Amino acid sequence: MINTLNKRLRVLSTSAALSLMLLAAPQAFAVTPKDTLVIGLAFDDIITLDPGQAFEFSAGEVGGNSYDRLVRLDINDTSKITPDLAESWTVSDDGLTYTFKIKSGLKFASGNPITAEDVAYSFERSVMIDGPPAFILNQFGLKKDTVKQKAVAKDANTFVLTVDQSYAPSFVLNCLTATVAAVVDKKVVMEHVKDNDYGNAWLKTNFAGSGPYKVREWRANEVVVMERNDNYWGEKAKLARVIYRHMKESAAQRLALENNDIDVARNLEPNDIDAVTKKGTTVTSAPKGSVFYFSLNQKNPNLKKPEVVEAMKYLVDYDAIGATLIKGVGEIHQTFLPKGILGSIDDKPYKFDVAKAKELLAKAGLKDGFTVTMDVRNTQPTTGIAESIQQTFAQAGIKMEIIPGDGKQTLTKYRARTHDIYIGLWGVDYWDPNSNAETFTSNPNNADDGTTKTLAWRNAWDIPELTKETKSGFVERDSAKRATIYANLQKKVLATGPFVLVYQQTEVAGVGKGVKNFKLGPTFDTNYVFSVSKD
Repeated sequence: MINTLNKRLRVLSTSAALSLMLLAAPQAFAVTPKDTLVIGLAFDDIITLDPGQAFEFSAGEVGGNSYDRLVRLDINDTSKITPDLAESWTVSDDGLTYTFKIKSGLKFASGNPITAEDVAYSFERSVMIDGPPAFILNQFGLKKDTVKQKAVAKDANTFVLTVDQSYAPSFVLNCLTATVAAVVDKKVVMEHVKDNDYGNAWLKTNFAGSGPYKVREWRANEVVVMERNDNYWGEKAKLARVIYRHMKESAAQRLALENNDIDVARNLEPNDIDAVTKKGTTVTSAPKGSVFYFSLNQKNPNLKKPEVVEAMKYLVDYDAIGATLIKGVGEIHQTFLPKGILGSIDDKPYKFDVAKAKELLAKAGLKDGFTVTMDVRNTQPTTGIAESIQQTFAQAGIKMEIIPGDGKQTLTKYRARTHDIYIGLWGVDYWDPNSNAETFTSNPNNADDGTTKTLAWRNAWDIPELTKETKSGFVERDSAKRATIYANLQKKVLATGPFVLVYQQTEVAGVGKGVKNFKLGPTFDTNYVFSVSKD
């Protein structure tokens, strides 16, 4: 035990205060050092820190602060792409070839030079690992048998990407801002390859990047430690380190923030937001690319009736949910594209109207209502919203049974298409309208053994014509025309789709005294902490 503690002290400590803070019991904290940002965050979703495999919100945030990409999303104007490792890029006239010029003289945290060969290798390993985010690159024709020919280092500073058809350049570039396109240090990773795994096992808990911070340690459900990368090619991080402490309960985060035991509280619920605000704590927020919805399985004969689909959209008390259950953490939003993404519209045609719903149910031959179930994950505000819907459905004669479960249970049933109604949150995989359009409005094969398992497929919504229209969106190179395509898709889902969109998520953080320039981005991997400083 003593040897273990000494080892941790040697590895993690640069000050006595930091050592005590990291080694204390879970509910014991020390005053945060001036050169360290301590964040309270529930990050039990992290499975791996390998950017080629990570596909969870918290892992994305760590990767966004520690790994570079060719390009990044402009968090001040999400319609724009900004250079990262690439200083410039061109697209061929036929739309098939993207050529990136890499900035010269750049280094990884290890001190190794960053070259186009590292970029090509990073694309290759992401495809070959074939983790959950690999589809983002696969959709451009980068498959296991083609990636070496399509992602190529032409010379030390020139990377060439060849796609399989002409896409909207904005679509391709937006996808390249995703974590799966992060650039790893080929030399370091190859030193840790076992059984042709592209260093996947090692990179799960280790680091081979070039971003403003380098990952020092991740202990599951306990702590993530990042330290400043002094080899970073851009403006150096303001603080020496950032520590994420795993804290799942909102009340515990609030108490720790009030006691100055943490600098930032990241999972505050509405009541705790109100509490810290009344005490003068700064609260910052940002709309996220995540939408909350419930969906109706079209295998259910009652839920398949168009009048029932429409009736359920009138049986949600949007105003009450907005004023209570999602106060401060969400905004009522009825379309599948979050605000801020190209083509997003903010139409809100539905309001709570029991009389209108009853009229529609009568037209469907169900004037006395019917019985249905909803699979609900045991988290807030999901449970509270489900209970609200249960009550408003009952006013029109619909008896809804709530089936509670954890995330794995509810998702397994949903993915098997054996639910009646599913309720949950959906976040964009990359900052482009195709991310949500493809899943809400595309279903190439509605058979139970269909391989493209979009949300439309999960709900057995058979839409061949809408699927064709969705495809037209990602090949249209004119941005204005793209926006029109996606606006029309949203209107069609509003009118006839088996999805009832309720709100868009707002991420909120309580920020302690002395913390400067802490901002939340539109996605979790744009929650940048490298610009934060402390008094």
